[in-house]
Formats: sequence, C-alpha cells, structure tokens
Amino acid sequence: MNLLILRLLVSRIALAAVSLLVVSAVVFAITAVLPGDAAEAQLGQEATAESLAALRQQMGLNIAAPVRYWRWLSGLLTGQPGMSIVSGVPVADMIASRLPNSLLLAGITAAISVPVALALGIASAMWRGSWFDRMASSGAVAVVSVPEFLVATLAVLIFAVQLRWLPALSSASSIESAGQMVRVFAMPVLTLCCVTVAQMMRMTRAAVVDQLKAPYIEMVQLKGASPTRMVLAHALPNAIGPIANAVALSLSYLLGGVIIVESIFNYPGIASLMVDGVSQRDMPLVQTCAMLFCAVYLLLVTLADLCSIVANPRLRHR
Repeated sequence: MNLLILRLLVSRIALAAVSLLVVSAVVFAITAVLPGDAAEAQLGQEATAESLAALRQQMGLNIAAPVRYWRWLSGLLTGQPGMSIVSGVPVADMIASRLPNSLLLAGITAAISVPVALALGIASAMWRGSWFDRMASSGAVAVVSVPEFLVATLAVLIFAVQLRWLPALSSASSIESAGQMVRVFAMPVLTLCCVTVAQMMRMTRAAVVDQLKAPYIEMVQLKGASPTRMVLAHALPNAIGPIANAVALSLSYLLGGVIIVESIFNYPGIASLMVDGVSQRDMPLVQTCAMLFCAVYLLLVTLADLCSIVANPRLRHR
C-alpha cells in the first residue's frame, strides 16, 4: 500500500467521523423541535400545568438543550446513552434486547439479495441487449418504482389473508425449527429483497457494462477470449470498486425499508422500537436509535469508498 492510498483512506475515515458528529447535532436538534414531549404523552391533554412542570423536572426536560446534548453525546461515546424517560430502563439495554433481531433480519436479507443481485447484474451485462437483459432491466425498474410499504401490504393480503400460507405478524422469539424460521422471515425478507435486489442489480450491470466499453476489452476480444472469460477474468476485477459501492449503497437503502417492514409485520427490532419511542416522545431512545441507523449508513458508504480506493489500479501503481 503506497502513501497516497494510505492518505486517502485516513482522510475518508476522518471525514466519516466528522460527518457522524454533525449528524448527531442534527438528530438532536430535529428531535428537540418535535411537538410535544414525554410528559405530555404520559399525562395526556387533560394534565394541569403544575403536573406537567413537575414531571418535566423529574424527567430532566427543563435542562438547557446544549447541556442535554453534551450529556447525551458523552454517554453515547462511552456506550451509555442515558435512561429512557418513559420506562426508566437504560437505553443501551433496550437496544441490546432488540438489536440481534434486526441484525438477523438484515443478515438474512443481505445473504439472499447480494448473490442474486450480483448474478443478475453480471448476466445482464454479459448478454446486454438480449431478451434476458431487457426483461431483467424492465423488471428492476418496475420493482424500484414500488414502495416497500405497498409490497409488504400486498404480501400480507396475498400470503396471509387470501392463501393463509404465512402469518401476518413476525416474531423472532417463536422460532423453534427451520420451517418456523421460513414462515417468520418469508414476507419481511421478500419485501426487503425486492427493492434491494433491483437497485443492486441495476448498479452492478452499469459497472460491468462500463468496463466492457473500455479500450482494453477490445484487445481482449482480439486475442480471442470468450465472452465469459472476458467478463469474469478481465472486466469484473476492474469493476470491484463500483460493485462494492453498489452493494454498500443498496444495503444502506435497506435501513429505510427495515423501519417500514418492522412496523407493518410487528417485528421486534430496532426500527419498531424507535417508532414506539417517537409515539411516546422518548427522545433519548429515539435519538440513540437514529444515530445507530446513521452510523451503519455511514459505515457502509465509507467501506464502499475505501474499497473503491484500494481496488483502483491507477492508485495502486502510483
């Protein structure tokens, strides 16, 4: 690894850290200006001003916003983002109880969507212009145009209501066999895979096609290489950087879909926990969950950027 690559890697990591700090301030500011607070959510609209003031003081809501931000950020950096102002339970414990479920859902989705999308994207690039390429590209555009909540709703109506093959609600705690695991995760994973596979497939195809248009591919063709060897042995290694970007960006889109899917299927994950926190105005919980999603997004984008830098042959040979 030369000095230029090392300098670029360090700069990207530093930029990600600064971006995360800015995002923390934005998240705190946005949640601070939301209408209502936890005291109003608990006592209701019939509460008196005295009772609201007393509960706000007990919850620490009357502390100045900069002080609350500093305390929250300091606790976040040490792994202790504070206590839930609604339940009084440490936020870290609440997230730790739900995080494995979200990771399991995301892991299964990624394990299915990444190989399928890469295979479809590379095959479409190899046979670009064919009926397979036209069908795959048209299908990908059609699927990307459909929002996740509509896919989830249609899946519930078809597989749970009409056919009665699958349960309408998903609970990770009810898994005791492989069959139950398929029943629990079938509709959430199907919903998440639809958009993820379509986006990843389109970006993968574009990356490989871009390499196939490069001048060195003409030399490979003149040497008599087969189309399969031309793609797999020559174009694909040079497209690793763009493909890594495609995978990372598609998986980052997965974060937004997880919020919708967990809410619709009542899946006990981080996203549904954040939605409950928003309804109860439990700001420490909402802020920490939002920062977790932002941190994962920045991590994926930064990893894709780092892969692009390391895989760039022009940088490697300078």
